[in-house]
Amino acid sequence: MKDPIHLNLNCGVEMAAAPMPGKHVVAMEFRILSGTAEEPEDKLGLARLVKETIDKGTGKRSGRELLDAFDDIGAPTGAWVGREAAGFTCICLPEFLEQAVGLHAEFLRTPTFPEDAVKTAIGLTEQEIGSLEDDPPSLADKYIERYGLGPVLGRCPLGERHTLAQIGREDLVQHWQQQYCTGRMQFSIAGAVDPDAVAKIIQTHFDGFGSAARVGRDGCGFTFEPTRKHYDKKIEQEQIALCFPGAAVGDDDYSAMRIMLGVLSGGMSGRLFTEVREKQGLAYDVHAMAENPRGQGMVFVAASCKPDVADQTFRTLLRELERLSEDLTDDEVSRARSRVIAREETMADMTRSRRGTLAADLFHHGRPRSIDERLAKIRKVTREDVIAYLSSHPRDRMSIVTLGPCGLADAQTADTIGALPNEDG
Repeated sequence: MKDPIHLNLNCGVEMAAAPMPGKHVVAMEFRILSGTAEEPEDKLGLARLVKETIDKGTGKRSGRELLDAFDDIGAPTGAWVGREAAGFTCICLPEFLEQAVGLHAEFLRTPTFPEDAVKTAIGLTEQEIGSLEDDPPSLADKYIERYGLGPVLGRCPLGERHTLAQIGREDLVQHWQQQYCTGRMQFSIAGAVDPDAVAKIIQTHFDGFGSAARVGRDGCGFTFEPTRKHYDKKIEQEQIALCFPGAAVGDDDYSAMRIMLGVLSGGMSGRLFTEVREKQGLAYDVHAMAENPRGQGMVFVAASCKPDVADQTFRTLLRELERLSEDLTDDEVSRARSRVIAREETMADMTRSRRGTLAADLFHHGRPRSIDERLAKIRKVTREDVIAYLSSHPRDRMSIVTLGPCGLADAQTADTIGALPNEDG
């Protein structure tokens, strides 16, 4: 497999391309380095509303006509918005590449943000916020992310009811004008492509789109402050969520953290699943994962359990976290390492996944990496490396959130803030 190509185009777009001979398909992503962290504090949810409405009409076509144009070339599209970026993805056949790029350029450069589309998007978002009240695990995630990542990076993409009420069409237009430009754009593509030919297409379609000055490459950063809160809510399952600092993607011990998470929560052989669910039957769902804003890393652990075993579940979670440094085995490290490598190798053979790794590399490392480079550090991780990681990242500074009817008996974790509000958390 050929090494990826990294180009900085004259128009301001930063580009990564992975030629994949033998694949008769192309996967691409336009990433704008502006997410929920760039929203005004009184208009949370704005970035997501822009994402939802930017393709609902252009200077040339209606939203329906634009959708039909993508359908005519068999090119499914997608979009997302995150803490520090928004992305627009597409898959197409190579012969339709330039048309697909042109359609993206059309709605990214000349959106009209129809008033009715904006109102519809706001209404649907309000419904999603309401639905969140009936989804306890997701609601607990919302709160722990706020306390784990801080008031800016920990924002919920949906926004809040009172901030949505402050948003109008003119706010979407202003946000787009301020944040969408080639200087904030990273473009990743994988598949049956000629990087030089693709570069010419991007240059042609995006030249002159706002400022070409490089911005948005630095992470927002946050200072972690341990917090313990209980949200009272009459539900059948107590939600327990906790988080603590981990490694950033660019840190030397990031690979060791990945292996640690694999041991802790890597499928049915993971320690959390085995101990919390299978042996003690405390929680049907229990898992651990990492969140990695640029330059930062946080580890999150969550479980859903019956209220009468909440304290036992919490103590078990803490014990499993600490036990890792006491009795971690070479076999566990080997299994976790093999899972990570197998997943990376599989993704490398899939056009869409390869595009995703290119985009992540540009975002976190500022350049694309080869598969061999991506896996080199993983292959070297030993039991001693994981132990060293655990030693340098103690779990003695935690944020803990419980959501449910009882909270935890431990007075330190029972800082109850009252019944769950109807709005805004």
